[in-house]
Amino acid sequence: MILRGIIPTTPLPSLRLKLKPTRNVTASSSQTTVSKFSISDQELESRGFILRRTISDLDINHLNSVFVAVGFPRRDPDKIRVALENTSSLLWIEYEKTRRPVAFARATGDDVFNAIVWDVVVDPSYQGMGLGKAVMERLIDELLEKGVCNIALYSEPRVLGFYRPLGFVADPGGIRGMVYSRKSKNKKL
Repeated sequence: MILRGIIPTTPLPSLRLKLKPTRNVTASSSQTTVSKFSISDQELESRGFILRRTISDLDINHLNSVFVAVGFPRRDPDKIRVALENTSSLLWIEYEKTRRPVAFARATGDDVFNAIVWDVVVDPSYQGMGLGKAVMERLIDELLEKGVCNIALYSEPRVLGFYRPLGFVADPGGIRGMVYSRKSKNKKL
């Protein structure tokens, strides 16, 4: 299934990615910090999580283990590395105590008009803590900051409910996606 979030330059009500940034306010004796994310960077750090945006410290084998743990097929680590090197926007969360990735999301595209979100995963041991939402909110924000106006993703039907509160809608305005399939070429018409 393809979900699309679209922010056209001339807004069309049925195609709008409806982002409602939440604001966390943290008061301290010296300053007040306002965050547009449901979990601030400071809160993540206080819980032992480090937000990363590059692959320089990412252990591909550990990431592959998270993929497998959530039901993705095991992938060739060399191919994962190539895919990540060709990814324009990437976020992952490392748990400081284990130095392993526990949440991950990436997007590819032209960095102007279109992006597709891929490989959104959270290690099952860390699900329910807001980490998936944390990486997705930041990934969406980064894409919107670049001016990307069409953000799409593929999703398993069982997790559609995760993406809807983030502003994604299924088949807006009747738009449907198609995927090339080698299997369909082999079938008789």
